[in-house]
Amino acid sequence: MSRPLLESRDLHKTYRLGRIDVPVLKGCSMHVNRGEFLAIRGSSGSGKSTLLHVLGGLDRPDPDGGEVLHDGAPLAGRSERHLNRYRARTIGFVFQFYHLLPELTVLENAMLPGLVPGGIGGGPAKRRATMLLDRFGLSHRLNHRPRELSGGERQRTAIARAMANDPEVLLADEPTGNLDEHTGSEILDLLCEAHDDGLTILMVTHDGQIADRADRAIQLVDGVLAAANTAKALV
Repeated sequence: MSRPLLESRDLHKTYRLGRIDVPVLKGCSMHVNRGEFLAIRGSSGSGKSTLLHVLGGLDRPDPDGGEVLHDGAPLAGRSERHLNRYRARTIGFVFQFYHLLPELTVLENAMLPGLVPGGIGGGPAKRRATMLLDRFGLSHRLNHRPRELSGGERQRTAIARAMANDPEVLLADEPTGNLDEHTGSEILDLLCEAHDDGLTILMVTHDGQIADRADRAIQLVDGVLAAANTAKALV
């Protein structure tokens, strides 16, 4: 078998709250293969978001707290410049609460990752953002501000932003958690279409029905990953 695109080995992550150490990840080992749609289920507080942040290079494991590998190579020891490029070009992030910049238009928000160091650059960023927003049914909203959008439109904009640099893997943190059932289903359809086009997706959710849309699902309980189960047959 080919090596995983993204892998964690015995990850531990502890946060310091005042004088108290709070362990969140307690030995998480998992992998996602290139082209796979993997769901990680878990209740609130189980460590799902922390796991995504560590996998995406937004946070680091504890010292001697395991490792993250991208395409077989560890993230530990990379320079900050290489980590910035990893976060900009390899990973796309989708969050529950969108995190759009209110002062920017829809198009400007979607372009933003392409303009940061390591991004694809201004001209290509505008062309790709325009293409994605049109694909997601937002071509009539390019010059609107986030406050003028519905929740579903905000999340579509956020997904376009996450895909701005054509990432290898999309990390989605409860992407439907702030939406009604119908709108959430539309967002899942959009993610599934992107997956069908070849995008690797790792999504965390507390909802079993949402996890069932993935190729495979695993359970995170109190900072530890349980045995995998097949959500649907891989073809």
